[in-house]
Amino acid sequence: MQQINFYQQRVALNVLAKDVANAVDVYRAAEGHAVVGVISAQFNTVEEGVTEVTRWMGQVPAISVGLGAGSAQQFYKAAMIAAQTAPAHVNQTFTGCGFAAGALAARGVTNTRINALISPTGTPGCVIISTGVHSSQGIPAIVSCDTAIKMIQDLGGHAAKFFPMGGMQSLPELKALAESCVRNGMTMIEPTGGIDLDNFRPILETCLNAGVEQVMPHIYSSIIDADSGNTRIQDIVKLLDIVKSVIKSL
Repeated sequence: MQQINFYQQRVALNVLAKDVANAVDVYRAAEGHAVVGVISAQFNTVEEGVTEVTRWMGQVPAISVGLGAGSAQQFYKAAMIAAQTAPAHVNQTFTGCGFAAGALAARGVTNTRINALISPTGTPGCVIISTGVHSSQGIPAIVSCDTAIKMIQDLGGHAAKFFPMGGMQSLPELKALAESCVRNGMTMIEPTGGIDLDNFRPILETCLNAGVEQVMPHIYSSIIDADSGNTRIQDIVKLLDIVKSVIKSL
């Protein structure tokens, strides 16, 4: 059974890999404290995705079925691929979270962690929940962090995915969301979008210092070699060293 192996039960990395060989190297470099994303957007059908995700799962103990740059159009494909493969983790839009939870439950899958994508507003304490196929095209639905977290729980989700982080400028909003997770009993948060080796530490510290039990930052393009397409193993090692340092300082 796939599951996320958090370092000291607190932090795991969510990263990509060019292929299975790169994924195996990435997972080993992270000492198992990572999930490797397989993006739904690259597949034409659910069936193609199921075949490929199953192949990756044969070599990598923790796979995350992704959307692809937070694409709302991929919610159905990601949910159905996850329901048929039972990976460690699946990404979802806010509005798709309940659908994914239902699809997984219908197949008796209980190990897969589900997130729900919410977005910053520029105002700490408020987030955008209209991240679905149709809702993202209309007037943004802005609610308090507390309301968003409680709704994710109602939908059967396990984590708030905060996208896009956009680097450091959204730290006050991330802090407010993390504090809301703690207040409302949500044990996991996933900052993503614009995270790199330079801002990884303050983003991670913001979540952990707020008291969130488990943090899974997504670090994608910034650690991918432009020439080879591989995720750089040395960068995974650096990220894990930062994780260890931050956890030690708590």
